[in-house]
Amino acid sequence: MTRIPEFRAAKWNEPVVMEMGRSGARGQLFPTPEDEVTQTVGTDLIPGGMARTDRPDLPEITEFEVQRHYLHLSQMTLGMMGISLFGTCTMKYNSKTAEYATLHPELAEVHPYQHPDTLQGVLEIIHDFDGILRSLSGMDQFIFQAGGGADAAYTMTAVARAYWQDRGMLGQRTEMVTSVQAHPCNPATAAAAGFKVVNLPLEENGYPSLDALKAAVSDKTALIMINNPDDMGIYNPEIKEWVKVAKEAGALCFYDHANFNGVMGKLSARELGFDACMFMLHKTFGAPKAGGGPAVGAYGCTDELAPYLPCPVVVKDGDRYVLDEDRPKSAGKVREFWGNVPQVVKAYAWSRAMGADGIELASDISVVANNYMDKKLGEIPGLKISNPSIDVHRMEMTRWSLGPLTEETGVTTVDFANRMADYGIDPYWMSHEPWIVAEPFTPEAGELWSKEDIDTWIGVIAQIADEARTDPEMVKTAPHNQAIAQVKGDAFEDPAKWAMTWRAYQRKILGETKAKGVA
Repeated sequence: MTRIPEFRAAKWNEPVVMEMGRSGARGQLFPTPEDEVTQTVGTDLIPGGMARTDRPDLPEITEFEVQRHYLHLSQMTLGMMGISLFGTCTMKYNSKTAEYATLHPELAEVHPYQHPDTLQGVLEIIHDFDGILRSLSGMDQFIFQAGGGADAAYTMTAVARAYWQDRGMLGQRTEMVTSVQAHPCNPATAAAAGFKVVNLPLEENGYPSLDALKAAVSDKTALIMINNPDDMGIYNPEIKEWVKVAKEAGALCFYDHANFNGVMGKLSARELGFDACMFMLHKTFGAPKAGGGPAVGAYGCTDELAPYLPCPVVVKDGDRYVLDEDRPKSAGKVREFWGNVPQVVKAYAWSRAMGADGIELASDISVVANNYMDKKLGEIPGLKISNPSIDVHRMEMTRWSLGPLTEETGVTTVDFANRMADYGIDPYWMSHEPWIVAEPFTPEAGELWSKEDIDTWIGVIAQIADEARTDPEMVKTAPHNQAIAQVKGDAFEDPAKWAMTWRAYQRKILGETKAKGVA
């Protein structure tokens, strides 16, 4: 029997920290500087024009009270230490060893404006990780400036613009071709870069046909951007022909490797004919995602596109590592400096710890785990697999639908996700917009989770599906065991109703309360 977890979140009547404290409370008392110090550096260290004229509006509170306050808040947060088959944005274990490595002063206390001669160790790691990604993709150069997957896709569109402009063809090459099931960052970034987006529909095999692609590409096509496998878990076996068709039309080809988990070590973007690709370090390579950031989109390309890369590019010159800024054809920066270096270090640590054999084994586990889940989820009444007519094994994730259950009970996928939190299970990822599968959810196990964890997760899905039939209102009003009940999302649509700073809260919320004459 699968054990269904019992869970109830801690609940503290905790104010915001700005409402805590009392006059005179201190967390730290700074000693008066010694006479020798003041005689050497003086007492007026802050220029008069920069000195405050009033006291900062900060709470006066002891160190222990601060610690207790944030501990209480953490206890009221489900966090990511439960079972999280998040899906499409893979959640992997973020090793404490890698976290510790990035706290070393050799990394934590350096600054990108330092002279490269003082940054040799950091630059060596970036250069060596570039080499690891080259071996996995066949590309000739990687950079890590992009701040995530969408930013890496934008890097491709910026490089494509620079490439075609350099050839005097930017006015002709105005279109980008993709699939309706490609990640939305591909059409979105192409549109932002000024390209017209051509979206191909899915056909009976779960991907656009070669005939559709041939009809779409022309001498107007600047590039194609595609992910494979897609979030349905379907791998397009015609991808090499896709690239060939696009190349015959003169287009550039970009491989969105966001779903690399199931194919890492199994294929090479270069061998398939692609000109560029991207990896999400916070997804595939064990770097933390941290609630939407920090993230890194590793962008790699062939030598033909390398002159157009954002700079600086870390290169090795003899036995030294240098920052190559002299790139006159560069597309320009997509972010400051060389990217989020601590995340690169964590991904480098993951890659070195796994090794080539470990990476290939991880992809095997990911595919096996996903197909195990598919079999078990298919046994739960009310669930429907995407593209049900396609009888093939899926890759490292599969998009499922609660459509039949919703029609039967009125319980939606949002209700379902809220109820999962009552079992201490992280709510699943549903789908990119727009939804092309009714009431979707998209689990992904990767190589992290044990069979027992996966069974528990599936057991909770089965339990909630049963609750939807026996007590649908209870599911619709979930969560019940969390510190906070349902959050009404309409407030987020009105800037007058939310505040990101204490000053904004005082102005918008407290000011409104006083205006109504309420204490």
